[in-house]
Amino acid sequence: MSTFKAIRIDKAEKGTTAAYADFSDADLMDGDVTVRVTHSTVNYKDGLAITGRSPVVRRFPMIPGIDFAGVVETSGHVGFKPGDAVVLTGWGVGETHLGGFAQRARVKGDWLVPLPVGLTAAQAMAVGTAGFTAGLAVMALERHGMKPTDGPVIVTGAAGGVGSVAVALLAQAGWRVIASTGRPEEADYLKGLGAAEIVPRKELSDPGRPLGKERWAAGVDSVGSHTLANVLAQSKYHAAIAACGLAQGMDLPASVAPFILRGVALLGIDSVMCPMPRRLEAWAKIARDLDKAKLAAMTTTISFDRVIDAATDILDGKIRGRVVVEIE
Repeated sequence: MSTFKAIRIDKAEKGTTAAYADFSDADLMDGDVTVRVTHSTVNYKDGLAITGRSPVVRRFPMIPGIDFAGVVETSGHVGFKPGDAVVLTGWGVGETHLGGFAQRARVKGDWLVPLPVGLTAAQAMAVGTAGFTAGLAVMALERHGMKPTDGPVIVTGAAGGVGSVAVALLAQAGWRVIASTGRPEEADYLKGLGAAEIVPRKELSDPGRPLGKERWAAGVDSVGSHTLANVLAQSKYHAAIAACGLAQGMDLPASVAPFILRGVALLGIDSVMCPMPRRLEAWAKIARDLDKAKLAAMTTTISFDRVIDAATDILDGKIRGRVVVEIE
């Protein structure tokens, strides 16, 4: 019976523990496709899972890692055969189903996406759940009828994974992007991705008024709490804001004023259980529209043995953009 390396999370007397461990094929959960994992990535949710700062993991022991890319080894699924390059994001992997911080994974074939044409496995993981979520957010704004001629777009948490990809995609589409960040030293980085203006996090993160001066026509928010409340309060008439994160908090201390006085729309973005047709559409859009040079500029590559340290760093705001993990 073959063994493989993985990160193992166990429940402890106080919280959880995370360490590298050996697993066997017999330890893998049910699924009709087994994948040799070549790459993964570190998302904010992965940081929460590994550090135990939030109850992301709901089964123990758990292999964390909500994303992976790799090559099919065995398949009982009609859509995949050995040798196929595949990508997985979401579906509870790394939370309730053993995840991608491992050399091998067994999952349902219905959860897998063929590696998008135009992306390598490493590039797909440079996108990962964060970039995929950003793609869904941009699609939601477009589906709502928003366009660059309506006015500028705000992106909060802009130096993070979701924010970095959102800035690049929106700028590529012709939007004037206003990037909000708490890291002023990243101004040149964000302008390199296409941001036209940098707004300090402090302008949006403190409690604000129910309604403020109209500043933007659209937005992508990965922060939540007071930041999202202020983004809504300062939106233009008939603006649309795509909400997809909670870095500041899960609460929304806002009023109904932006909705009933300006007709602002709040668009919720879920990447975990996203239906397959929309999932495939988002991946195709990202592969087609995301500037690969900008993707490379926002990406850091680390070895598998550095993942646990990176989990802490991403929660502490020490990671810019995206992190690719070379599993092999």
